[in-house]
Amino acid sequence: MSFNKPFHRNYRPVLKTGPQAGYSDWAYIIDRNYCKNPEHYTRAFLIIQEDLKKLFEFVEPCDKNCSTYSFRIHELLMRTCIEVEANFKAILKENIFSPIFSSGSRQGQPRTEKYWNTNDFKKVNKTHHLDDYSIDFPFWKGTKNIREPFVEWKSNGNLTWYQAYNNAKHDRLNNFEHANLDNLLNAFSGLCALLSAQFRHVDFQPGPNNLQAQGYNYFGGGFGIGDYLMVDYPDDWSEDEMYSFDWTQLKTEQNRFEKIDYNAI
Repeated sequence: MSFNKPFHRNYRPVLKTGPQAGYSDWAYIIDRNYCKNPEHYTRAFLIIQEDLKKLFEFVEPCDKNCSTYSFRIHELLMRTCIEVEANFKAILKENIFSPIFSSGSRQGQPRTEKYWNTNDFKKVNKTHHLDDYSIDFPFWKGTKNIREPFVEWKSNGNLTWYQAYNNAKHDRLNNFEHANLDNLLNAFSGLCALLSAQFRHVDFQPGPNNLQAQGYNYFGGGFGIGDYLMVDYPDDWSEDEMYSFDWTQLKTEQNRFEKIDYNAI
């Protein structure tokens, strides 16, 4: 059975057989109650994207440079993965999730912060189909232009780029080479997919909302937030997982959104 209300921070297709399906497929994303401060997350992404473009002025985006590593790449990898974690936490917090707190104490006080790990984040994969997203770098030279940042979760594996981030964060001296261009671009693709799975390609920046593709482009269509990377959205949604509502009617109701119970996943 499809869902008659959208979930917080969860973009998924609307059944095309429903009324106003085209409008209902995106309009709820810009509702103020859909999520808290979405511009905070998209702005961080756009800043990282601009810094990545600057990096490409010195390191050519091509297969041959995938193993290149540097302090600048390390910095971008750290910032990108911090944003990945921030988005996962926001999704879990704005729905239903009871965190397990870490044990121990600090300066004689009980520890109350959450010890987050990838097992928590994997729950989001089941509701957002992250492992079916692919991201295309249309300006790339070589064969590694298409990235599937969460594909390892299809077999319940670990994300190579996320492990590289942790290795380079906790022991930079001995794991500096893990902060390479290949891992950075997979992490950045993961952040792009994660934002797309929440907001489609709405960037929540000042000015008119660019919700529909306009005109023609040398590379085709399907650009994500910031109009730099191309996003291939999941096509493996079953009808039972899709939305089915008329947003023209639903938006007039006081309770327009539902919460995902991640404790049951």
